[in-house]
Amino acid sequence: MKILVTGGLGFIGSHTVVELQNEGFEVVIIDNLSNSSEEVLKGIVAITGKTPVFEKLDLREKTSVQDFFKRHTDVASIIHFAASKAVGESVEKPLLYYENNINTLIYLLQELEQKPEAHFIFSSSCTVYGQAETMPINENAPIKPAMSPYGNTKQIGEEIITDVAKVSNINAILLRYFNPIGSHPSAEIGELPIGVPQNLVPFITQTAIGLRKELSVYGGDYPTNDGTCIRDYIHVVDLAKAHVVALQRLLNCQNVDKIETFNLGTGTGSSVLEVINAFEKVSEQKLAYKIVDRREGDITSAFANTDKASNILGWKTQSTLEEAIASAWKWEQKVRNV
Repeated sequence: MKILVTGGLGFIGSHTVVELQNEGFEVVIIDNLSNSSEEVLKGIVAITGKTPVFEKLDLREKTSVQDFFKRHTDVASIIHFAASKAVGESVEKPLLYYENNINTLIYLLQELEQKPEAHFIFSSSCTVYGQAETMPINENAPIKPAMSPYGNTKQIGEEIITDVAKVSNINAILLRYFNPIGSHPSAEIGELPIGVPQNLVPFITQTAIGLRKELSVYGGDYPTNDGTCIRDYIHVVDLAKAHVVALQRLLNCQNVDKIETFNLGTGTGSSVLEVINAFEKVSEQKLAYKIVDRREGDITSAFANTDKASNILGWKTQSTLEEAIASAWKWEQKVRNV
């Protein structure tokens, strides 16, 4: 079975490619390398012993998408990661996010709806819930007005997929991630953002390795135990495995509805300072950080109720916060030859 993975050289995408290949799937990767590197292919091959097909392609170019499907007529299953994903950047560059995250989705669905049967897994986000009123958040929580253009693109994306599935042969699963961290235990692939990291853990590891002077903790006056934001940090390998389970559900026609939605998290919330403390414990070193003003678009707290994914998909996270952070640190040290 041939599976298209868009953004397949990115952080979550590359780990999912590994898990797909380990399960015997034939993978085709599309990536425009805007926030990734072709070097990631070497890591995938080192882990799996298999080389996926890779095409450098910008999904914003509709004719390029059409040409791809003319050449790969047997692709009818897509796991769609390709998107801009930084909350802060989306506030500063909203049009970039709407073009990249919405147009590309539409072009892919236009090709899939021409298939007699098609499967689509969407890389969504807990940002669709906004600041939820109750914790942990389950899939029935209200979808609130987005706090950022990034969050809005995920909400709109889910709506588009739902509308299209109603009138086509596409079956879809929407996976709402919480906060992926860590790297593959082999340290052959991991999170390597281009430029200044937008996510907490790579900023922590880059600071510890000496690449950054200090970590900025955005906000120390939130209504939490230590004043910093709370998130649900999930090991990226656990997250990747959930995509394989979701895909198999669609391929085996086990889905009950044409559109199904699952939260992917650990079910435990950790504050920024707790993550820092966990890093200091596993690395046995102190981290330079300072608390600065809040960042626009950030919410106070978000962590998942994962009962639905556990009961229906039979999926649960396996790794602890410390294990995930330790793997991220191992990856950082390898990348920097330390």
